[in-house]
Amino acid sequence: MKETILVTGGAGFIGSNFLNYKAKKEGATLINLDKLTYAADTRNIEAEGGDYVFIEGDICDLELIKKLFSTYKINKVVHFAAESHVDNSIHSPGAFIDTNIVGTFNLLQAAYEYWMEGPNMYKPEFATARFLHVSTDEVYGTLGKEGLFTETTPYAPNSPYSASKASSDMLVRSYFHTYGLPVVTTNCSNNYGPRQHDEKLIPTIIRKALAEEPIPIYGDGKNIRDWLYVLDHCKGIELALEKGTLGETYNIGGKNERENIYIATKICDLLDEIRPRINKEKYTSLITYVSDRPGHDFRYAIDASKIEQELGWNAEENFESGIEKTIHWYINKYTIPNEPV
Repeated sequence: MKETILVTGGAGFIGSNFLNYKAKKEGATLINLDKLTYAADTRNIEAEGGDYVFIEGDICDLELIKKLFSTYKINKVVHFAAESHVDNSIHSPGAFIDTNIVGTFNLLQAAYEYWMEGPNMYKPEFATARFLHVSTDEVYGTLGKEGLFTETTPYAPNSPYSASKASSDMLVRSYFHTYGLPVVTTNCSNNYGPRQHDEKLIPTIIRKALAEEPIPIYGDGKNIRDWLYVLDHCKGIELALEKGTLGETYNIGGKNERENIYIATKICDLLDEIRPRINKEKYTSLITYVSDRPGHDFRYAIDASKIEQELGWNAEENFESGIEKTIHWYINKYTIPNEPV
């Protein structure tokens, strides 16, 4: 049976990069379901032709989800669709509950009804079906100066966003243990690269710098994140989808722990070389410290040894190589009209 993959949120940042990566390979039909919220843009997507279908729709619409499964004979799901900006979850948490929890439930239930006769009983044609749920390291809470998040780290979400993602992870887990649904979960560290929405940290730094505006950094800038180049993440997702053990979780991280102030300074230093300011001043002079985010986690860092050892994944980019590629992409976006979001 031909592989037909339902990709939710495929017009967003990671989803579009995954679609573009998969579209370059032959053999799979890609069904992209996206609500086209503010964080999505179909111009992100390079896939086209008979093996790619775009559908504007909401994962909170259960009847639509069921129709898609039956119409396109979906046998794989890669679930990216999510509200993901922490600041937005603090001010407007309701959308996070709807999309991240209810939407995930709808996908799980539709897959169960379409792929299975009952608990632990696959329909013969869906014996190799897979449901890949993309989550975040933020479900684990925060770390001190030492230690790494592993797949067995207890959940301790600290924002409405991370709490909603933790809830969705638990739903996915329950559908495996209760019904035998063929699920795999990935929890990733902070992604960066082309096509990320302007509101996120790295695009904000680049955009503000090029516009000669203050570059806002929360608190003292000492918060630490583990940065993962988006294409490396997409390759890890593909491996987990194809080879991951059902019911298991795989943490995907770039082993690139950096303080936020380092990120801002590094980008500014590279911009000094690539596109110097007209006034000859350093871009770092634009860095401005702003009031810290409520409940701002201090440090995230992932132990990716499980996916490395079991599935053979390794990050190909380090932060310094990946950020230079990223800067060049955003320079084109912010200085050439109609460049994709």
